[in-house]
Amino acid sequence: MLYDPGIRIEEREDVYSPGDDSILLIESLEIRDGERVLEIGCGSGVVAIHCAKNGADVTAVDINAAAVELTRKNAAANGAYMDVRLSDLYEDIDSHYDTIVFNLPYLPVNDTGTLEKAWSGGDDGIGPLPKLLNEVEGHLFPRGRFVIVTSSLMDQQRLDEVLDGYDVTVIGERKLFFELLKVLEIRL
Repeated sequence: MLYDPGIRIEEREDVYSPGDDSILLIESLEIRDGERVLEIGCGSGVVAIHCAKNGADVTAVDINAAAVELTRKNAAANGAYMDVRLSDLYEDIDSHYDTIVFNLPYLPVNDTGTLEKAWSGGDDGIGPLPKLLNEVEGHLFPRGRFVIVTSSLMDQQRLDEVLDGYDVTVIGERKLFFELLKVLEIRL
């Protein structure tokens, strides 16, 4: 899917803003018309909006109420129709999806504010990934996929341990001056 610079995204200082990781995620995804997509941690809504504009049936969730409000506003401004809700990971999700997408909080820091939770992946940068993977099967259709963004700043040994046993494919990567970002497609 191509990143569309014509999609206008309003930003707020209390919501994670789109950056290189968001654009890489968008450009790494191939979305089919009618595909059911769940975005966890939607932030401003830029990824979910791109998915919806490419024909997906999208549900977008975030733990941050300001992000939910902003995603709804950005979706409406861009003519993207989707279900947007407040949810901590899968807490308010009772459906199944073809694709679950999460721009994972991957920085190895322990910041605890509402906005900081968008990038704080704890000491190892892994964040909620183990919990997400443990519960993903209950939310994916057979042959579904779970797509995440990872960083070379994460504890790579710990990441390998968490992903052990899964079918993992790198579907995108971008070298920044201080890190290498990868988009991983994980299949059960």
